[in-house]
Amino acid sequence: MKSMIRMTMTALLLATGAMAASAQTNLRIGLAEDPDALDPTTARTYVGRIVFASICDKLFDIDDKLNVVPQLALSHETSADGKAVTIKLRPGVKFHDGEPMDAEAVKFSLDRHMTMQGSFRRPELSIVDKVVVIDPLTVRLELKSPFAPLIAQLTDRSGMMVSPKAAREAGDRFALKPVCAGPYQFVERVQQDRIVVQKFADYWDKDNVHIDRITYLPIVDSTVRLANLRSGQLDLIERALATDIKEIRANNRLKLVTAPELGYQGMTINVGKGEASKVFADKRIRMALAASIDRAAINQVVFNGEFTPGNQWVGPTNPYFQQKFPVPGRDIARAKRLIAEAGVKTPIPIDFMVPQGPETRQVAEVIQAMAAEAGFDMKIRVTEFATSLTEAEAGRYQAFILAWSGRTDPDGNIYSFAKTGQPNNYGGFSDPEVDAWLDEARTRGAPAERKAIYEKAAAKLIDEGGIIYLYHRLVIIAHSTRLTGFTQLPDGLVRVKGMKLN
Repeated sequence: MKSMIRMTMTALLLATGAMAASAQTNLRIGLAEDPDALDPTTARTYVGRIVFASICDKLFDIDDKLNVVPQLALSHETSADGKAVTIKLRPGVKFHDGEPMDAEAVKFSLDRHMTMQGSFRRPELSIVDKVVVIDPLTVRLELKSPFAPLIAQLTDRSGMMVSPKAAREAGDRFALKPVCAGPYQFVERVQQDRIVVQKFADYWDKDNVHIDRITYLPIVDSTVRLANLRSGQLDLIERALATDIKEIRANNRLKLVTAPELGYQGMTINVGKGEASKVFADKRIRMALAASIDRAAINQVVFNGEFTPGNQWVGPTNPYFQQKFPVPGRDIARAKRLIAEAGVKTPIPIDFMVPQGPETRQVAEVIQAMAAEAGFDMKIRVTEFATSLTEAEAGRYQAFILAWSGRTDPDGNIYSFAKTGQPNNYGGFSDPEVDAWLDEARTRGAPAERKAIYEKAAAKLIDEGGIIYLYHRLVIIAHSTRLTGFTQLPDGLVRVKGMKLN
């Protein structure tokens, strides 16, 4: 009888253990858009960076004070002349396919970023002349000239390493099954539906990874995202609405986390791409559009005053903000005068491209009403986000609401958007003086020197450039109280290490 009881208890314990083993935790994250290519070399969306935070570690990362901290690298040292950076790598790191993450892999990844057709990392690393392997765990980046933003660039996609073996085998299809060295490895993607990743057993910091699976679900409608979070269908959502902050705070099953963003929200203007750019080729017309907009009113009407009006590529609290150019008020009289001086008949029809999303649409409608008083007919055209980028690249628009999530160094917020021929310069803006200033700012190490150079660029870009800067958001993350260990850093990404799902 006792033997039978022991056997029964053993069977129950084994069954319980089997059930526990099969009960994997799955973190469900609601994204505001579907990411573009899951290849760090060719990717360009903010939501893509959120997914990359789980699958693609970088050479360096940032902390809550924007200090650079090691990730795949252990340290870096810059030569006295500023033209060589030596990076020591973390030993024992593996890619998801089991290949070693060593100096040869770093050289391959950086060379790929710099040379691959369609790379959006090329301008970020354009100052690198060559990457030299010193030993299996040491690389040296030899630069064409000193480059102040380099290490900051390596805290984002330029610093993400990919498996050379997987990248060579996949070619231009690498994005369909990315192989990196992050805490999670890619499982599947269904466009516009889900991206699934699972914990990587051989991750170098596996003791700090507690959740088995993550499912990223693109849900464009923020009201639906929040409803799914409240009902328990999601565990975390990014970019909750500013107007929902009060409701989230009042729900004892939810937690709100906010941080000022590093980037900006703006309206990109087609000033130099094809036939559509003709209306804004005269700078007075784009200056008139800017003058017709009340940034403070947009903040109050759409965002309950939670955001910060802005007129530059960094926010008013950023050390690189140019106090010489404060955020202007609305000036309808100036807007009408500029249009009259340009000799353009009103109303001026404008193809106004607006990515899907309730807040973005509302901002567009407010701008539409304001600009109408000055003589603009802003014809709103709502598009899916990835489609809007394709349209912008081709110059098939005249005005385009486009956000930038921001970078720790100001170069990351302006160079690729204002320098002639750069991949994020969707408006086709080109000015030799601005080009020279942006290049010069990259070579200066002292913040005061760089700020003085950016001041000269700002004097032109704020009035004449291809972007009308509007406001700076709060990063608004909401998650279930079941989720613990989440820390929000200033770049707005969702870092999954350290998190637990109870």
